Amino acid sequence: MRIFAIVLLSLLVTVGAVLVPTMWFNLRDLRETETAARAAVAEAKRLAPDLLSYDYRTIEEDLARAGTFTTGELTEHYKELTRTLVSRAKEQKIVQSVAVAAAGIERAKPDRVEVLLFVNTGTVKEIPGKEGLQQEFTQNRARFVMVRQDSRWLVAGLSTLLGTA
Repeated sequence: MRIFAIVLLSLLVTVGAVLVPTMWFNLRDLRETETAARAAVAEAKRLAPDLLSYDYRTIEEDLARAGTFTTGELTEHYKELTRTLVSRAKEQKIVQSVAVAAAGIERAKPDRVEVLLFVNTGTVKEIPGKEGLQQEFTQNRARFVMVRQDSRWLVAGLSTLLGTA
C-alpha cells in the first residue's frame, strides 16, 4: 500500500509539473490576446472614418492618407481606388462620411484581430442632369483585419456588405 501511495504521489507531482507551466503559458497567451484585441478594436474604430470617408474636393489626399493606415494588398487596393473612384467622385461631387456606431471582435490572436464594425454612412452627391443634391443615410457593417506591425496596428483586410477589398 505504501508503494502505491508513493507511485501515485510521484505521478501527481509529474502531472502537476507538466500541467502548471502549460496552464501558465495558456493564461499568458489569453491575456496577450485580450490586450491585443482591445487595442486593435480601438484602432479600427479610430481608423474607420479615415478609411471609408472621402470628399470629392480632397479625394486624392483622403485616399493617400487612408493608404498610410493599411498594409499588404489593401495598400495596393487604395492605390487602385485612386484611379477608379476619383473621377466618379469628382463628376458626381460625392461626399461620403462614416461614423462608427459599434464594434466587436470576431477572432483574435496576439498579432492579428478581426474586427466587425457597425457604421453609419452619410452620402451627398449631385444627380447628373438634375438640380439639387441627393442625400442618403445607410447603416452598414465592415470587417477590418487588423495586424500588428512593430508597435502599430494596421488594416490588412477590409470587407463590407458590398464585397471585399
